[in-house]
Amino acid sequence: MEDIKKALEEQIKALEYELTTELPAEIKKAVALGDLSENAEYHMAKQRQVFVNARLGQLKKRMGELAMVNLENIPRNKVGFGSTVVVFDSTKDVEFTYKLVTSEESDVTKGLISTTSPIGRTLLGKEVGDTATVVTPNGKRELEILKLFTIHDSIQAGESNGSGQIEEPTQGKETNG
Repeated sequence: MEDIKKALEEQIKALEYELTTELPAEIKKAVALGDLSENAEYHMAKQRQVFVNARLGQLKKRMGELAMVNLENIPRNKVGFGSTVVVFDSTKDVEFTYKLVTSEESDVTKGLISTTSPIGRTLLGKEVGDTATVVTPNGKRELEILKLFTIHDSIQAGESNGSGQIEEPTQGKETNG
C-alpha cells in the first residue's frame, strides 16, 4: 500500500506544480496574445486548469481513503482487503486465485482484483466453504472458496521470516471456516 501512496503523492505533486506554475504561465502568455474570445490557447489552458483541479480533488480524496485503512478492521478469517483467495468456478469448471487489492493496483491478468469490482465485492466477507454468486457482463458465475490467505497471514509470514517483507503464499492457506 505504501507504493500506491507514494505514486499518488507523486501525481499530486506533479499536478500541483502544473496548476500553480505551468498553467498560470500559459494563461499569461495567451492573454498577451490579445482577444480572449477567439484565443484557443487561452481556452485550452483554462480547460486544462479545470481538469487538473478536478483530478487533484480525486487524488487527494483517494489518499484520505487509503490513510483510513485500519488493519484491525480487516477480518482475520474471512475474505477482506489484501486476501489471496483460491476459488472454484463451477460455471467454467476451473480454479482461480485472486488477490483483493485497491483499484490502483488491480490487474485481472495477474489475478489482482479490486475490492470494488463485481468479483471482489461478492467475495468480501466470505469464508472457506462459502459459495458466492457473481453477476458479470458474461452472466452469473458460482465461486466456491477453497482456500484463504488473509492480509494478517501475510503480515505474520513476513514477520516470521524476519525479512520485513510480506511474502505471498504459493498455495494459499486452508482454514476451517
